[in-house]
Amino acid sequence: MTTTSRRDAPVPVLDIGGTHVTVALVDPTAGRPVVSSVIRRPLRAHDPADGILDAIAHAARELPAGHRPHWGVAVPGPFDYDTGIGRFTGIGKFESLTGVDVGAGLRQRLAGRAERLCFLNDADAFAIGEYRAGAAAGHDRALCLTLGTGVGSAFLSAGRPVHDGAHVPPGGRVHRLTVAGRPLEETVSRRGIRAHYARLRAPGEGGDLPDVREIAARAGQGNAAAAEALRYAFDALGRALAPWVRRFGATAVVVGGSIARSWDMVRPPLVSGLASAGGADVPVLPARQSADAPLIGAAHWVRHTLGAP
Repeated sequence: MTTTSRRDAPVPVLDIGGTHVTVALVDPTAGRPVVSSVIRRPLRAHDPADGILDAIAHAARELPAGHRPHWGVAVPGPFDYDTGIGRFTGIGKFESLTGVDVGAGLRQRLAGRAERLCFLNDADAFAIGEYRAGAAAGHDRALCLTLGTGVGSAFLSAGRPVHDGAHVPPGGRVHRLTVAGRPLEETVSRRGIRAHYARLRAPGEGGDLPDVREIAARAGQGNAAAAEALRYAFDALGRALAPWVRRFGATAVVVGGSIARSWDMVRPPLVSGLASAGGADVPVLPARQSADAPLIGAAHWVRHTLGAP
């Protein structure tokens, strides 16, 4: 491949989640995924290591040839992003990858198509993507959140994640915070919201415990227990974040993830919680690139890591 063709070639990326893997080619000029290249495949996080790596590589090999040999890979933690080794002990997913050289395993399976894999945290990838092409654009300091099974976060300064220092929580991760003496994710997470709703709903209400999307729908229909479960969770999130928004000097809070789709139920209590705990008066914004942001961020991370054009 010539220097010119390599500069023009798309950047291959992987976004690895607990239930799926998404692969795509990102146009280096437009900074966006090539729509026809985006492929989403199921992934079983409790499979043996070889099964997980085989599934990821199989999806990656579906991309058309002609891309760059350097891949951006967004993956949840705990993970050693410098060495590409999994550290998933005790978190309930990808535990078979603990101690496994994921980078070497994928390079072997992608022989001839992958010279190097540039790993980064999935929340960091989302945040960088929102900074490059979404709601965090134009904000020199922003806090980006992903709300789903848990709370992902990234504190961005000039588009780069900040993991250390007195102005961010340990590792730059808000899931390590506590609220009312308990880990934040016991309150603000899929399981936390569902558990609180279960405690609040009418004693005679039967049926299976609904998921968060259905709880949000019931809240919109006037169900008091559903509305209170959501209000409590996101007010608590705002109160936990307030001192860090202030210390970091964030000028925006950007929220994505599956739970954020119920924006009318998320934003008001989150804003209220921030204000009640003395947080700075900053805009709280819905993500504009929820699906594409991790892909955009992973591609940009490759170019940043390698100093590539």
